[in-house]
Amino acid sequence: MDVTELRAFALALPEAEERETWGHPTFRVRDKMFLTLAADGAGGTVKATLADQAELVAQDPETWSVPAYVGKHGWVGFVIERVDPADLEPLVVEAWRTTAPKRLVKAYDEGA
Repeated sequence: MDVTELRAFALALPEAEERETWGHPTFRVRDKMFLTLAADGAGGTVKATLADQAELVAQDPETWSVPAYVGKHGWVGFVIERVDPADLEPLVVEAWRTTAPKRLVKAYDEGA
């Protein structure tokens, strides 16, 4: 997966939008962040649970990491060239789901 593919995947989620914040791309739904990319495109962070974060970092610490500041809330960092899309895509969808309003998630589920 590369940055272009990840960007397209994230923006395909209902009401997802990209906004530059702190000098790098962030992805939001109704102004709430669920995914970020590094300014150089080498990696990013995705909103997750603490359990998911611990499991991913334990499995492959060269790909996954606990980011500063938001790591204590379950966010997990990733290296874009190492991450498997089969692992990242469900995390992005779940991050969007936990961030989006319930009505929007319901509409998404009914359309899926």
